[in-house]
Amino acid sequence: MDSPSQLREQFPTLRELAYLNAGTDGPLPAAAVDAAAAELRREAQEGRARLHFERRGELSTLLRSAYASILACPAENVALTTCTSEGIAQVIGGLELRAGDEIVTSDEEHPGLLGALIAARELHGVSIRTVALAQVAEAVGARTRLVACSHVGWMSGSMAPAELAQVSQAGGGAVPVLLDGAQGVGAVPVDVGALGCDAYAGAGQKWLCGPDGTGMLHTTPQLRERLAVGRRGYGNLADPNEGLQAGLHGDARRLDTMSLSAEATACALAASEVLADARLPEGEGWAAVHERARRLAALLAERLRERGREVAPRAQTTLVSFASADPVAERDRLGTLGIVLRDIPSRPWLRASVGAWNSEDDLERLLDALL
Repeated sequence: MDSPSQLREQFPTLRELAYLNAGTDGPLPAAAVDAAAAELRREAQEGRARLHFERRGELSTLLRSAYASILACPAENVALTTCTSEGIAQVIGGLELRAGDEIVTSDEEHPGLLGALIAARELHGVSIRTVALAQVAEAVGARTRLVACSHVGWMSGSMAPAELAQVSQAGGGAVPVLLDGAQGVGAVPVDVGALGCDAYAGAGQKWLCGPDGTGMLHTTPQLRERLAVGRRGYGNLADPNEGLQAGLHGDARRLDTMSLSAEATACALAASEVLADARLPEGEGWAAVHERARRLAALLAERLRERGREVAPRAQTTLVSFASADPVAERDRLGTLGIVLRDIPSRPWLRASVGAWNSEDDLERLLDALL
């Protein structure tokens, strides 16, 4: 494809809606629906025996490689999960922190991370220190055992400070960095090595436009050696047939979720391929997808300010949060007009999530509908 309109044609929902909600769930491309349907038809016709499970394994290998390419890391460092939150919980729980230990986080985190932090505090007595996202690196102290925060903040579209890259390196890995990449992977360029993070948890259903129930977790080999894996089963054992002697996979597969269906895996893989193969005026592939989405988001922020709407402080990301006198009511009113975005709980903001599949007409449709 060589134009935004041709990319848009891959997403049926864009024919009617100004869809600005990929930060919750991305639009689902038709090719992904077809891929999932094909797997279900195969299962219905052929049954689900040995060949079916071999097919699931093949799809998992392909999806793991696709996710690794997006994260710029080896596939053996990527676990397949059902969501960002699952990967986060695997890391925080696996560190087995105790009373007296501290986790540094930010004051704009998503419940997907907050839940794991609450569990660490309530079940194990871990102290949670909350600071502004821009200050998480400098907040590390003698008791800090983990920094856990967003790569891209889900509320405002701000970004974690670049100084985090030095946190783990400075302590020889004693203070690992876990990034919540739900609003990062697929939305902005991600190179986990350059970020200097020890773990990066991401979503398959948001900016990668896959189905609910898919995600990824990158971990460095050094961190994996430290993580206790309390949840073990067929999916993450190297040879499940060894009975009580069965051990975990030696690579990131030890952190895999217990089960991913063939249809969900095929759907996620096809969705990622639509974006990886995109040809846009900005170029080809993920680089063009990222550039176009961030450019359109910046344009929306500029035009909102021109219309008198206060825009929340943000970085060069794909999220644009802006002031609303009644976010829930305005969200619902816009929804009746075919404009899909979300409100931010506890903040007087609406949030637009702008993807490469959006057009300037989508942005104008939103702007014209604002009172």
